[in-house]
Amino acid sequence: MADCASVMADPTQIHQIAMNLITNAYHAVEPVGGTIKVALKEIDLCHEDGPDVQLASGRYVVLSVIDTGTGIDPAVMNRIFDPYFTTKEKGKGTGLGLATVFGVVKAHGGDISVTSELGKGAAFHVYLPVLEKEQDSEPENKMTPLPTGTEHILLVDDETPIVHLEQQMLKRLGYHTSGYTSSWDALAAFKTEPSCFDLVITDMNMPNMNGMQLAAELIAIRPDIPIILCTGFSERIDNKKAEAQGIKGLLMKPVGMKDLAQKVGEVLDVTKNKKYEKYER
Repeated sequence: MADCASVMADPTQIHQIAMNLITNAYHAVEPVGGTIKVALKEIDLCHEDGPDVQLASGRYVVLSVIDTGTGIDPAVMNRIFDPYFTTKEKGKGTGLGLATVFGVVKAHGGDISVTSELGKGAAFHVYLPVLEKEQDSEPENKMTPLPTGTEHILLVDDETPIVHLEQQMLKRLGYHTSGYTSSWDALAAFKTEPSCFDLVITDMNMPNMNGMQLAAELIAIRPDIPIILCTGFSERIDNKKAEAQGIKGLLMKPVGMKDLAQKVGEVLDVTKNKKYEKYER
């Protein structure tokens, strides 16, 4: 809505929030049919009559995604934002969607409220604080430009919205991409023409073959291929463990435009420099 105030947020990550919530709403209405409503409004939050959110009173922009689908079982309501908890069928995702949304919203100083009734649908309301002093934001002409390139990147994540979102980000940075939601399909594409890829970005947790297993298969085919691993859990893998497995970089989910651009540029630069050193010798 044009009359909503501004918020201080990464546009790509706001897109990520909307994509995840709308995709979940689509899955909720898919079996039985129904409607999905997306709304945006500005409110003055007062906890005396307001929603159950962990926020101070004040002005917020609220993004709402409301569906009339299957609803959420009350028994699992308190777990829907847990990483890797999912009610989806095997092969339809890892359950990182809502955990990603929750992480992005919290990182922006906001919160989420959820209401649902089985058989009648669910409503997700994302609260983001209004930017009170827009003049304090960094002037556009002083912002550091993001690294760009034209290389061909193989992108692998079993969540379709994440593949689409990261492809859009990489396209904006000038890169060419081939995206896959199946690690087996990605491996088959790589085997067909391994020399056409300059970099691989893969999710860690995927069904059938996880990111580390996929990386090992790719490196066995082409030892010099640089690989970036995306993960939602920093305690499961660190830079030292990743490097020991041939991984050239780590990205923590949710992946923002700035972090993605910098890590891709960094890994590709290191790869190029090693090639130059080899030729000089």
